[in-house]
Amino acid sequence: MEQYLIYNTLWYPILTVLMAVPLFGAFITLGIRGDQNLKIWGLLVTVLTTVLSLPLFFSFDLTTAKYQFAEFNDWIPFVDISYVLGVDGISVLLVLLTTLVMPLCILCSWSYIKERFREFIFVLLFIEASMIGVFISLNMVLFFIFWEAMLVPMYLIIAVWGGPRKDYASIKFFLYTLIGSIFLFVAIIALYVTTGTFFIPELMTHHYSFSYQMWIFLAFALAFAIKVPMFPFHTWLPAAHVEAPTAGSVILASILLKMGGYGFLRFCLPIAPAATVYCMPYLIVISIMSIIFGGYLALGQSDIKKLIAYSSVGHMGFVTLGIFLLNDVGIKGAILQMINHGITTGALFILVGMIYERTHSREISDNSALGIVMPIYVSFLVIFSLSSLAFPGTNSFVGELLVLIACFSKYKVVGGFAVVGAILAAAYMLRLVQKMVWADSDGHSHPGDRSQLFDLNLRETATLTFLTIFVFWIGFHPTPLLNIMDTSTAHLLKQVESGMHASPAGHHAHLNGLGETVKNLIAFKY
Repeated sequence: MEQYLIYNTLWYPILTVLMAVPLFGAFITLGIRGDQNLKIWGLLVTVLTTVLSLPLFFSFDLTTAKYQFAEFNDWIPFVDISYVLGVDGISVLLVLLTTLVMPLCILCSWSYIKERFREFIFVLLFIEASMIGVFISLNMVLFFIFWEAMLVPMYLIIAVWGGPRKDYASIKFFLYTLIGSIFLFVAIIALYVTTGTFFIPELMTHHYSFSYQMWIFLAFALAFAIKVPMFPFHTWLPAAHVEAPTAGSVILASILLKMGGYGFLRFCLPIAPAATVYCMPYLIVISIMSIIFGGYLALGQSDIKKLIAYSSVGHMGFVTLGIFLLNDVGIKGAILQMINHGITTGALFILVGMIYERTHSREISDNSALGIVMPIYVSFLVIFSLSSLAFPGTNSFVGELLVLIACFSKYKVVGGFAVVGAILAAAYMLRLVQKMVWADSDGHSHPGDRSQLFDLNLRETATLTFLTIFVFWIGFHPTPLLNIMDTSTAHLLKQVESGMHASPAGHHAHLNGLGETVKNLIAFKY
């Protein structure tokens, strides 16, 4: 096991602590009285978790692909279920994203949540521990436990504190995710029966027949495609976003969707490399469909929250596209785009929540002509809208640029269709900004109608300023993040390549029939 792990050398077990602090904080919440005290407690716990997570960034070893800060304890040894944690250059960034976003979820709920605040803080802290557990687990059973543990609190966030159609949205979210979890569980059991281990790094070293890889890959891919979500499994997302409270939408967009992309990188590519290469053309086509379909639907929305929800389908399409191009630039762009999407779309949902508290409407026509009365608000709206459409100098530009470079260097036709998605993003975001800042639906500005509105307060300004820093820091200086993922990305591609060559049926993993046609089309060979 030592060949895969670098054990934690810090003065505290950092990964366990990152889960334990919010989990214990959640149970302590049950004994606290008064909404104001609960708000302060929730903020303190999430901020403490953020501070404790910082050594993951500053002490990370850039020279190794091993799992760092590792912890290991036997749990149920006779079936190889162990408590083993660790992070590499892929998962460490997602852990940091989680700990950085959660304090903002408390802040944006400060005045938004009006009832059952104790339960709300409990659920937020519990889901934080579960999400961190997903990204740091190196045992399949432990991973699945945390994967399922975050399902119930997210369901409750939508079902208890959601909008008028919260029952429909929460049940749809639960059922979609549960169906994906069933396929995930079947794949985990199948791998254990074949190998006798649940240890994820060891599962990556086994060589499986091509037919076996295909079944495992399809089970994993369906679970993760639902979570991303990829077309046509995306229909649960707009409903969940629209009905969820602001914090729920931020958690969904910033963290939960990334679990799908993380699953593809952690399981599909290294465990089933031959199947990954075989299915690559189909997944590229589905990714392009997600990009264009999500952008097209976003362009026709009048509800701000639904517009941003559909934009997430398109943006996450760029993530899966970068992953399944199976080259270094594309995978780095995909990982960076996961981080960028978490920052930018999370901020946009916070902005929607702020204006909804003032106007009690999410319709674009009811939130127009804000430029005069809310200059601070519209300044942030413009910044994050430009980031969403990947304007140069913002964080999303770097990730999207890397994915497009990978596209054009491998499949020019794919790059052309991806550019269409980028154009659609510019169209719907600029339309949103134009209508909200200057004019209402009939094209006339009515500043007098907005005189009762008030601009952002100090808490709201601080929340958005924090995210703005990352927009421009990553936009102008992405090198630290790219350096962190560099060695792990290179190792992942070596695993895919060696798995293809070493697989007993690897020579059968070439495309024929319809697959050959799809490959030729995206490679522009006709």
